[in-house]
Amino acid sequence: MIGSFDRLGYARHRKRFRAADLDVRLEGRVCLVTGANSGIGRATSRALAARGAHVILLCRDSGRGEEARDAIRRETGNPLVDLSLLDVSDLVAVRRVAAELRVEAVHALVHNAGVLPDRRVLTRDGLELTFATHVAGPHLLTALLAGKLRAGRARVVWVASGGMYLKRLSFDDLSWERRRYDGVVAYAQTKRMQVVLARQWAKRFAGTGVEVHAMHPGWADTAAVRTSLPRFHRVMEPLLRDAEAGADTVIWLVVNPNLPGPSGSFWFDRTRRSAHVLPWTVEWPGEAERLVRLCDKVTGAPAAGVEGE
Repeated sequence: MIGSFDRLGYARHRKRFRAADLDVRLEGRVCLVTGANSGIGRATSRALAARGAHVILLCRDSGRGEEARDAIRRETGNPLVDLSLLDVSDLVAVRRVAAELRVEAVHALVHNAGVLPDRRVLTRDGLELTFATHVAGPHLLTALLAGKLRAGRARVVWVASGGMYLKRLSFDDLSWERRRYDGVVAYAQTKRMQVVLARQWAKRFAGTGVEVHAMHPGWADTAAVRTSLPRFHRVMEPLLRDAEAGADTVIWLVVNPNLPGPSGSFWFDRTRRSAHVLPWTVEWPGEAERLVRLCDKVTGAPAAGVEGE
């Protein structure tokens, strides 16, 4: 599968895609996308808006967010594209945005925002930035919106990364106090956590109509890759997927009414895949449950907002 992450792999895989899977209108549905001002998040938001959804862009930067909102409105002819400023690594901001969301139901929540810092950074909550952005913030946002997600019988999609295939779930030194900071490793480890959390949230939402999925977008040519992985981008640029190809499975997971796999699945190019290619990366008994308990503790996520506990 790893040899299929580039644009040539996508070109092969798309030959078996069913166009009818995306022939869906979304009027009356509310979709939230984090990191929506560029790359995969923007391509996802544009595709959902083009199908008539009310799309709320959750973006950290006001200028970039406003530009994305206005451009998507113009490109799709859909005025129901709104912006809410959110740095998902900031737990206070996550609580504020969740409290201010004036909709009765959320029909899709896409956890797409990502970072790959080159140095150790702690948030004002005392969390390492990559963990806060990829794990703690999305976990808290899901918990706070649980009631609205249940009301919308929503799809929750975690945008992970192929980097997680080389890492197993680890709780050792999450704040990077005892190790020399390595942004690539921190990125891969937290992306592994996202895939595990997706399965755990699927269990929590069991029986509510809410589905939770994780996916890998392949190697996409996004601003984040150009900025954070310049050498990789320079070497691989001719083979990188565009943002639309990277977003394809995200969109498919949100709009396709008949997904060929259960909640909690992991997907790549519209196909259900194993979350492990190396046997030593498989979670030990109890580790997945430990992760979700840790996330509850560090975020103060409301236990009353979830099911199945």
